[in-house]
This record gives sequence, structure tokens and C-alpha cells, in this order.
Amino acid sequence: METRLRAVLPDQQLIRLYEQMVLSREFEESCAEQYTKGQITGFLHLYSGQEAVAVGATAGLHKDDYILSAYREHAQAIVRGADPKRVMAELFGRSTGICKGKGGSMHLFDPSLNFMGGYAIVGGQFPIAVGLAFSAKYRGEDRLAACFFGDGAVNQGTFHEGLNWARLWELPVLFVCENNFYGIGTEVHRSSAIPDIHKRTCGYDIPSEKVDGMDVLAVYAAVKRAAEWVREHSRPYFIEAVTYRFRGHSMADPAKYRSAAEHEVWKARDPLPAFSRRLLEEGIVTRPQLDAILAKARARVAEAVTFAEESPWPEDGAVWEDIYV
Repeated sequence: METRLRAVLPDQQLIRLYEQMVLSREFEESCAEQYTKGQITGFLHLYSGQEAVAVGATAGLHKDDYILSAYREHAQAIVRGADPKRVMAELFGRSTGICKGKGGSMHLFDPSLNFMGGYAIVGGQFPIAVGLAFSAKYRGEDRLAACFFGDGAVNQGTFHEGLNWARLWELPVLFVCENNFYGIGTEVHRSSAIPDIHKRTCGYDIPSEKVDGMDVLAVYAAVKRAAEWVREHSRPYFIEAVTYRFRGHSMADPAKYRSAAEHEVWKARDPLPAFSRRLLEEGIVTRPQLDAILAKARARVAEAVTFAEESPWPEDGAVWEDIYV
């Protein structure tokens, strides 16, 4: 039996979760369109289908907590508070972008939001998350480092080194694996001797759990509870959020390695309509309110595209700036 939504959060916060998921989805689908138009170039990895993880997890963290991610991070940056206009401008390579047009899709970064980056190097975020957690503990700060990564990163040496040092030094790190079953086109059971990724932490004496990554409230509850445990014990914790990306690994990937039947099974569990149904059933929103949320999200995304299109390219001399920080 499902938990009543109002038993978890007040109405406005529940609606806010849905608004963030809708905005994230509309932003990503617009990115796909702009990619086909040639406005966005290079690699583009979209988050459609995984919104419940970013939205639920971020809601369970404090504003002072650090967040690090991999290269599928547009939604995580926006949910954290990044302006969609600046994120879109970054994807367009414009000077008004969140990284002045120099980072692009895979390297969003905003320390003012404690969003400490997306990383194109698989597993590149693990040592940095551990370092930030070490810094927080050394300074006596009440904050943790939330490190997001995909199932494809767990065979990297940095994964094992990161878990080992986080436990050995008793650091406040919350590891969040977004298991969408495919590392590019390789299924997790073909690349991991233990397909239940959260069980890998037994070798490092780190508590772990698996959560339904298609249920925004399940993710929120798990992350909130885990974050409180990390703060109390100043030790790492590990969450495996089981989710699914509706598109290929990147826009260059037709995802022919997945069956249509598998895709339909997971599409039926789409976190957006699933959550909107529950909001309607419990009388938290009306259908016109849901329509208005969608319209507002689409307007914000259209505004972001216009902003990016009208923004200037970086000046030639900017290539010599921000090399050392």
C-alpha cells in the first residue's frame, strides 16, 4: 500500500517536486530538439526518465551540502537552483552560460549553489567528493558531499578508492548510484559480478540500500534519512536508485541494444505521470493546475532557448581566462 503523500510532505512542497520534474523533462526534450537543429554540438546526454532521482534527492539535502555529478547533469544543476537560461546558454557555448560557454553539456559548475560540477571523466567525481567531505569535516562544518554517478562508473578504480578512503577517514559522503542498467550499451549484469550494486559496499563496511528511483518520494525519504545518518555519524552511506533513461546513452546513440518491450515496461513507470496521478487522487492538485504547471515549464524553457540564441559567443581573448582558479 502506497504511503499517503501528505504524510510525507505538505501540499506546496509536493507540488514543487512535480514542478521541478516537469521543468527538467521539458528542458531535456528541448535540448534534444536544439541538438538536431545544430544549436548544441558535441556530446549530449539526456536525463529524461531519471527526474525522480535528481528532484527527490536534492529535496532531501541541505543547501550547504555539496553536490557532484557525472555528465548527465543538466537536471541536477537546474533542480539545485541554476537558472535554466544560463544552463541552456552553456549548452549553446555562449558567454552568458553558467561556465561562460567553456564547459558545455558535461561540465556544468556553480560553486555559489554548492553544485561542484558534472564530470566527463567516468568516476572523476569520486575523489573530489571525498576531498570536499574531508574539507567539511576538517573545518567542523555541518555539511556533506552528495556524489551522484551511474552504474557504469562502479568498475572504475576511483569508485573503490573513494569508498575506501571515505570509510577509513570517516567522512560525510553520501554516494548515490543512479542505476539505469546500461553503461553506454552494456547491461549491468554483463559488467558487474554483483548486479545489485549497493551490495558492493560490504567490502568497505559502508551501510547501503536500494530505492525505487522512479518514485520521487521514495528517493526523497531515502536520501533525507541517509543524509541525517551521515551527519550524525560522520561516515559514508550508499544509495542505489534503480531508474531508467528513456533515450540512448547520448544523442548519438539509437539504443538498439534495448528491446521495445523493455522500454515500454519502464515507460509505463514514468515518474511524471505516476506522481501526477497520485497528486490528483489525493486532491492536492486539479487537472487545470497540472496543465498550468506544464505550460509554465514550457514557457521557461522557450525563454531559455531564446536567451541562448541571442547571447554572444565568448570573445577570442576569453580562451586565456579561468585557466587557473
